[in-house]
Amino acid sequence: MERRADPVRLFDPADPDADWPAIPSAERAYLTMMADVRGHVANVATRWRAVRTGDRVLPLTVNDGARGDSYVCTPRAAYVDYARAELDIVGVRGATMLRGMLHGVDAMLRSARIDRIVGIDNWLLSTNLHGDWDGADLAAIRTRLAAAFPDHVLSIRSVDDWSRPALAAAARRDDWVMLPSRQVWVVDDLRHAWRTRNQYGNDRRLVARSGLSIGAAVPSDAPRIADLYRRLYVGKYSALNPVFTPAFVAATMASGLIAYRVARDGARVMAVAGLMARGGIATPPVVGYDTDRPQAEGLYRIASWMFMEAAMTRGLRLHGSAGAAHFKRLRGARGVIEYWAMHVGHLSRPRAAAIRAFAALLTRVAVPMMRRNGW
Repeated sequence: MERRADPVRLFDPADPDADWPAIPSAERAYLTMMADVRGHVANVATRWRAVRTGDRVLPLTVNDGARGDSYVCTPRAAYVDYARAELDIVGVRGATMLRGMLHGVDAMLRSARIDRIVGIDNWLLSTNLHGDWDGADLAAIRTRLAAAFPDHVLSIRSVDDWSRPALAAAARRDDWVMLPSRQVWVVDDLRHAWRTRNQYGNDRRLVARSGLSIGAAVPSDAPRIADLYRRLYVGKYSALNPVFTPAFVAATMASGLIAYRVARDGARVMAVAGLMARGGIATPPVVGYDTDRPQAEGLYRIASWMFMEAAMTRGLRLHGSAGAAHFKRLRGARGVIEYWAMHVGHLSRPRAAAIRAFAALLTRVAVPMMRRNGW
């Protein structure tokens, strides 16, 4: 009897003999290059793999329990370390009490060994765009991965009811635990929600007054782009954000996976916005500007205008990621709760119970705070 092919297969994207289906060349290039994770995202340590289901390939990250240096792989970095850093930056009322709660949460997550985790469709970006993946194959993927990694939490970051509602629904049907992670800011129709607002005209006039020239980046810009991103997202915000290297910028620029626009003062790049699009939705994984320049120059506004205008021109919906709530609301965005979906049914009862309890705590306590404070 002829043996049927495994409908869900794990493989190493760096294997020259790997059996790839026909996927977009930019995505294949990304999955192949990221086998050298540290060379492209300097503060992430993970095993990089892929899972094939039919003609779809999803990147896979495997972490074995060590506390990570970025929230893109490890939940304790996201829910404990990042939250602690935000309390120091934002200055929330009741911060002392919240720090005490975080200490307890950290102990709970450590006992659950939540950082022993597999990330499905994890692109190591602040926002994973899941393209046209609707989760119809999720149960089969979950069964295969639970057998391959019986002691690991299975997870999908960046799940929400706006970008891919079918995927979120599939996760709920398959008994994935939905852990609220962030409030993200989205725009369905930029021409209607942004272009008609005063802020659109204000930002466009700022770009014109700045004297900066707006255009596509070139390969020699890669080191400067990586530096401007690092200045903003790592230096000003948090070292837990992914640290993209010049090699990452150069490779994603060359493949076209991320379209980089820059604002130049002469030959010098002063601001950058990199736009990635999948499944009709765009998000800016790389944004930066020269933070040494006076705030009055409005370089952050210029960077934001570049990616919003690019998304509008292409007719894409915009996923504006998290943060800067007031700024994004003024430009037509609305808040949506994002989840980190986790499957724990194959784990021991104590580990599964701890993760379910944490999800319930987040839903009861964190979500109202996100909505109230714009986190």
